[in-house]
Amino acid sequence: MSRPTTKLDLISAAKDNYEKLNTLISKLSDEELKTSLDFSKDEKKKEAHWERDKNLRDILVHLYEWHQLILNWVNSNQNGIDKPFIPEPYNWKTYGNMNVEFWRKHQTTSLEAAAMILQRSHEEVLNLAETFTNDELFSKGIYQWVGGSTLGSYFVSATSSHYDWAMKKLKAHQKNCKNK
Repeated sequence: MSRPTTKLDLISAAKDNYEKLNTLISKLSDEELKTSLDFSKDEKKKEAHWERDKNLRDILVHLYEWHQLILNWVNSNQNGIDKPFIPEPYNWKTYGNMNVEFWRKHQTTSLEAAAMILQRSHEEVLNLAETFTNDELFSKGIYQWVGGSTLGSYFVSATSSHYDWAMKKLKAHQKNCKNK
């Protein structure tokens, strides 16, 4: 599926990919759930996230925290509080460090709690997206605080695109477990 460019496609892709992610998770074996994610032997997987996340919980809380980013960013700016999407002291060049902080923050979060907070935040993000018109989501220049992009692109990044990322990571983990 191509990247959503309409409200209908955004909501549909977010719901579909979330459902696909949950289906994939439900089919993980006990061995796959117990085995730490380890991509160190794969030369192509050099981005920091391949090393950062060690288990399913880490992936779920990462998704949750990115939901929080969009929820806080949109709600703050709609209420007249000027905030960037990436909170200080981070920026688009250092957001990898922010992701590590998210990871650290949730090392005592259980897998069950991670799944619950992700489900809740997924619904909150979709409910928030529903409050905007198609033009508000996908026309440039509607909201000054969005910058040169569209509001919808941030929703896509925090939902369907991020769910794709999670599924790719989990499928790579499953492949690793089979090849042991």
